[in-house]
Amino acid sequence: MAPNFRFFATVLLLTSTGLFLRIRTVDEVIPPRQSLASFPQQFGTWMGTDVSISPDVVRVLGPGDFLFRNYEDTSHSASAVNIFAAYFPTQRVGATIHSPKNCLPGAGWQPLDSTRITLFVPGRAPIVVNRYLVGKGSTRALVLYWYWAHNRAVANEYLAKFYLIEDSIRMNRSDGSLIRATTEIQKSESIADAQLRLTSLLQQMIPRLDAYIPR
Repeated sequence: MAPNFRFFATVLLLTSTGLFLRIRTVDEVIPPRQSLASFPQQFGTWMGTDVSISPDVVRVLGPGDFLFRNYEDTSHSASAVNIFAAYFPTQRVGATIHSPKNCLPGAGWQPLDSTRITLFVPGRAPIVVNRYLVGKGSTRALVLYWYWAHNRAVANEYLAKFYLIEDSIRMNRSDGSLIRATTEIQKSESIADAQLRLTSLLQQMIPRLDAYIPR
């Protein structure tokens, strides 16, 4: 009974969220921001290179602003860190945030382990993020991701939906984003090594997000 209850509760939540956002007709507040295309390409010894997103993927994602970039630490020969950021100015019609737990299996990555960790960023409150270990054949990759809106980081996608409704009522805003960092785990390193690589870049990047994802 419990799995069925959770399933129907999830369907009800997602359906009610969509209906609420569609029927709310007051002109929405969409704050000014910089395009993610201008997000810094260098953070210390990290250098970024943009990766193209196929038109088919863009159509699935819907109308939004996207960053898809590989950052390499020029002081080490470790794997690159892929950063995917998706910002939607509105989620009322035609756009919504897709969970990596749905997108990654669609790209051939199989889930191996899922947990949460706390990310410490200078000058900010600690951020709880999802830690997702995936595999494709003999390749393993580590993923950290969370939902980010109005200076609020949320790991749980259903809680993010609740906040979406609350902010739409309180602030007349439905904008939001997903931040995802991925790195392949080399055979000579541990999961902890890969996690340190992800967090070391994210700790430098997160303070710069406000200009691109408004508070």
